[in-house]
Amino acid sequence: MQPGYYQPIPGSHVVPSAPPSYEEALYGNQPYPPPLLQPGIDPKFMNSVPYVTQPIPVQPPVAVQTVYVQQPIVFHDRPVQMSCPYCGQIMTTRLSYTSGALTWLSCGGLCLLGCGAGCCLIPFCIDSLKDVDHYCSSCTAIVGSYKRI
Repeated sequence: MQPGYYQPIPGSHVVPSAPPSYEEALYGNQPYPPPLLQPGIDPKFMNSVPYVTQPIPVQPPVAVQTVYVQQPIVFHDRPVQMSCPYCGQIMTTRLSYTSGALTWLSCGGLCLLGCGAGCCLIPFCIDSLKDVDHYCSSCTAIVGSYKRI
């Protein structure tokens, strides 16, 4: 019979006590954890490998480039708001009317109809029969044109 495993009670039958705990079986009546350990050290981690972190490789920052795709601009006989390809300014085009193929054909058609006394020159005074050149309002460069014919 082991001491401390079960204790007989005088005048009654013998009742076994609970089996010893794990700490009692290992260390007996000594305090758990044993006093050989330094304070603040957990015995569970005595044989473990120290955790060593590897430095995270630093990657160069990624440069983000924004690309603007500009739709082709269709020029008509009205001003257009756009970015100038020469100076880069956002502007509204300035219009200039020049005599084109439709103006000369209208003049020739009026001459054939008998309007030769100066009436055939009327198409040169009407802007809706002329070609249109679009100029930048900032740098005055020509940025497009509209041909009637």
